[in-house]
Amino acid sequence: MTLHRLVIDAAKEHGDRTAVVTAERELTYRELDARADRLARGLRALGVGRGDRVVIWAEKSAAVITAMQAVLRLGAAYVTADGSAPEHRVALLARDCAARVVLTTEERTGPLAEALDGSAAVAELEAVERDGSDEPAVARINEPAGLDELAYILYTSGSTGAPKGVCISHRNALAFVEWAVKELSPGPEDRFSNHAPLNFDLSVLDLYAAFSAGASVHLIAAELAYAPEQLVDFLYGQGITVWYSVPSALTLMMRDGGLLDRRPPPGLRAVLFAGEPFPLPRVRALAAWTQARLLNLYGPTETNVCTFHEVRPEDLERDRPVPIGTACSGDRVWAQRGDGAVCGPGEEGELVADGPTVMLGYWGLAAHQGPYGTGDVVRVLEDGLFDYVGRRDHMVKVRGHRIELGDVEAALTAHPSVAEAVALVVGAGIEARLVVFVVPEKSHVIGVLELRRHCAQLLPRYMVADEFRTASELPRTRNGKADRAALAAGLQ
Repeated sequence: MTLHRLVIDAAKEHGDRTAVVTAERELTYRELDARADRLARGLRALGVGRGDRVVIWAEKSAAVITAMQAVLRLGAAYVTADGSAPEHRVALLARDCAARVVLTTEERTGPLAEALDGSAAVAELEAVERDGSDEPAVARINEPAGLDELAYILYTSGSTGAPKGVCISHRNALAFVEWAVKELSPGPEDRFSNHAPLNFDLSVLDLYAAFSAGASVHLIAAELAYAPEQLVDFLYGQGITVWYSVPSALTLMMRDGGLLDRRPPPGLRAVLFAGEPFPLPRVRALAAWTQARLLNLYGPTETNVCTFHEVRPEDLERDRPVPIGTACSGDRVWAQRGDGAVCGPGEEGELVADGPTVMLGYWGLAAHQGPYGTGDVVRVLEDGLFDYVGRRDHMVKVRGHRIELGDVEAALTAHPSVAEAVALVVGAGIEARLVVFVVPEKSHVIGVLELRRHCAQLLPRYMVADEFRTASELPRTRNGKADRAALAAGLQ
């Protein structure tokens, strides 16, 4: 079994059921299958074959989903580029992965071809599909691909600022998808939301868990991704049964979209969140509002989801975000101390993952071997669960004291009037100071003295911020996480 077989098999069993829904159109599984086949023939005419890479640069759409499937049918690998990225960034990715073809929309072909200067072919998505339809479809295109062959590359921002291509095999992706299907038990009647950009690993569950079950996936356009009222309307209007997003989106829906003022959608049965800690007051409010399962998923792009935790009543009595749980997707995970020893209960260390979801490696570098150190610090709980503490590179020193920025943020979001919080260190050495940005709950006013008093009750004196700033909203990356770089730049 490979990823593209999911749609081929669903077309046989659920041909007339809806597969993909956008604001503009719907595709049945039969239509998606046929269009992917035509596009695959068009790509083959452009020289795309087994092992090649094809970059897809367009805003989220049914056509992009079709292109992803077409590439896989040729035994090639797709590289989804952010639809809002400038052409020079896309050209950088295409050169880095030695793409055979870049698929894009008509208006983007000229500027991109100029930026690439012949290093890769540039083709219009719709034109390639039309050209493919001229060749008789004697048999469905389904080139064999090994489970350990490359399926797609997800580019993430590297620590140097240069993008890193995370190489994911069919086995890597399917290990996660099969776990998700077993955990969620979706059926053809389910309706999955797709909130994440298609170049973000959260989208893997939305698409492929839906395809596995013959369910429908409903794409949320990029311009609506952080429009709270429209997101709430989408949830109800599309009859979503499985929602998956970063916590920031859910926070906006609750705080500014009126989600909690409405009766829960009768079909909603699972709300999944990942990518950043979810402030506990928000989780409590969500749990009080819906009977749907609440699942906290964790994992960097390099492992997709390697741990998960279903929210329990006792988790709502804690004073910090719910645990990230225990291993899933067939992986093994453990916390490792600085001396290499495995952490016991009560100890903190870097979370390490090993198993079928761990990436092949970074494109252009040596293949990854063995366990993967996530760079995230966790605390081992008495019952074997893991608490997320923070990024290893978010461990800072201020006036000689080691501070976990995640602990500061967790303390702040424990305040009932705080919706979101981000902590940063500005300056260095004796000039270093701890600055926090706080977004109050809607219609709440919270002063610096109250925030300082609240933090003093939960944190050591050296972890109480030097400076408190309130904001109506936080700048965000394309993936929906708080943009720390933008916040820091505003303090310079």
